Amino acid sequence: MSTLTYGHPRSKKFEATAVLDGNRISELPCARLPWGSQMNKREFLSAGAAVGFGLGWDTVPEAFSQAAKWPSRAPIPHRQAKTTRLFKAPGLYPNGLAISPDGLWIGQQKISAQQAALWHEPVPVDRDEAAWLVDWQGNLLKTVVTQSRNTSGMAYGDGCVWMGANADSQGFFQTDMNSKLIRHLQIPLGPSDNGGGCHGAQWHNGKLWIVANRLRGILRVDPKTWQPEFMIPIYTTTGLSRWHDITFDNEGSLWQINGNDSTSFAEGKPGLIKYDVATGQVLETAEFIPGSCDPHGLENHDGVLISCDAGCHPGWPDKESPSSGYIFRIDFI
Repeated sequence: MSTLTYGHPRSKKFEATAVLDGNRISELPCARLPWGSQMNKREFLSAGAAVGFGLGWDTVPEAFSQAAKWPSRAPIPHRQAKTTRLFKAPGLYPNGLAISPDGLWIGQQKISAQQAALWHEPVPVDRDEAAWLVDWQGNLLKTVVTQSRNTSGMAYGDGCVWMGANADSQGFFQTDMNSKLIRHLQIPLGPSDNGGGCHGAQWHNGKLWIVANRLRGILRVDPKTWQPEFMIPIYTTTGLSRWHDITFDNEGSLWQINGNDSTSFAEGKPGLIKYDVATGQVLETAEFIPGSCDPHGLENHDGVLISCDAGCHPGWPDKESPSSGYIFRIDFI
């Protein structure tokens, strides 16, 4: 069992004790409210739906499907964004970014055997994936080799890189600057041997934020104790059901990349979501103009959002994006 605090814009925070199984809440004895009463399972599910709609869900997650919908909210502000290429990553398939005092870390994602067969590419013999440190001109400064697989999101903190695996043994690989594995940890609130994959990560104020695919949420974790502390449900809309990396802006708001399911670069519709990190409420959305780079990783450098085009997009031909492998900046129009 795990205790997790959900942000709610309309009321005080509450704690709920639950066992999560996929997208369902299984074994749910009660929830503890700050004013001393208790809720049974049905009442908790109804309250959970209220939390979800307060946080900006436009559809009800399966676990909360019994509850009525909240009244509609005012339209969410929306704008456009464009991209500008900066430099190429040291190797193929950059799919994670992290900033350190020494420069920009780039996480590598090697293609799987299945992808290699689909794209008629050779299967990588060495499955270990690199974390490259580059300066802001793209010059390679350092390479750390990690045991992560299908990396999709990374962070830098406590003198280590934290690589988020999205395949095989899953979880996070905390690796020091000498390529030594410190810990391999599963994403919390899941099975002990497989907490699911991730699509992003961010180190912020001593905490590790994880885009947890299995939970469909952005989870804040204490990296020392590995206990979950807070979760923001990922905001999706009809046609924009994919999500990627996260970062914080200079005002402390949380940004996330989103997009659509597509079969080609021409069909791709990437965008951005801005959350209030205290409540999870969606503050703003944005869409990239046609022809923009395909965003995967996300970071904030001196007030400007930075991303990477992995060149390895599910459903697309290999390296179809004209900006495959590039690090680029994002500017709002």
